[in-house]
Amino acid sequence: MTRVAVVQQAAIPADVPANLAMCEQLADDAAGAGAEIIVLPEFFSTGMAFLPELVDCAQPADGAAAGLLTRLARRHHAIVGGSFLCRDADGDTRNAFFLATPDGEFVGRHDKDLPTMWENCFYVGGDDDGVLPAVDGFTPGAAVCWEFMRTQSVRRMRGRVDVVLGGSCWWSVPEWPPHAVTQRWEEANAATAADVAPAFARLVGAPVAHAAHCGDVVCPMPLTPLTYRGHCQGGAVIVAADGQVLARRDRTAGPGFAMADVTIGRVTPLDEPPGGFWLHDRGPLPAVSWTYQNWHGKRWYAKHGRRHG
Repeated sequence: MTRVAVVQQAAIPADVPANLAMCEQLADDAAGAGAEIIVLPEFFSTGMAFLPELVDCAQPADGAAAGLLTRLARRHHAIVGGSFLCRDADGDTRNAFFLATPDGEFVGRHDKDLPTMWENCFYVGGDDDGVLPAVDGFTPGAAVCWEFMRTQSVRRMRGRVDVVLGGSCWWSVPEWPPHAVTQRWEEANAATAADVAPAFARLVGAPVAHAAHCGDVVCPMPLTPLTYRGHCQGGAVIVAADGQVLARRDRTAGPGFAMADVTIGRVTPLDEPPGGFWLHDRGPLPAVSWTYQNWHGKRWYAKHGRRHG
């Protein structure tokens, strides 16, 4: 059995020093409780919202965010991973999950395949399969946020990994009128967010350690006069290979971590992936936002997000 911890963070958007300090303290606390694998959430250095200042928060692959992962790994002789906005030498930014070994070296990196909605303003997708090199005798896979929603993620890793490490910054459906309708949409959205890790474990045939963000999010809605006011879904969770939830931290519990002793190793997947693109129904508003914000974000990124020269 391996003791695994997943961090739940309440990031301050675009405040890199504060977010790194927050993650360091939470990871130190988890290590103090015996964690041998520690997973930080997606965008742990920045949070995520439609805020132009995030462009300047992207870190190089050898910058402060990556340095936090290796420092924590060495300090606690643990495996430590998480994803952040990483600006590469080619000028593009990617949502990169790095995994550090107990000796403080990176064993591998996974770039999220498709940015989600307004995330398209801040990075481009990757094309690796998410299967990382073996560490400590097991093969880890990495998946980030809505990669847990797509059949292509399952097909890349199914039967090939011994544990899936990742995290999310999954936001809520805002409370817009008619409130009865948007409340139903949000209830369904929250239920999907809670189910993606257990479902993914059953589909891939490996335990899942999924870190998360909690807290409020306020930002403009792209191409509209509306203001988004919502929250991150939280729900940092650790799941066994059969989909059993071993530990979960509710978003209302705030920042902290969930921890469990996990049997690392692949098993025969219990469920078959569906034939379509999505593993779960996104809901009406996320489906619309996916379409128009993806279109807008790619154009916004080309003008504002990429660094030329």
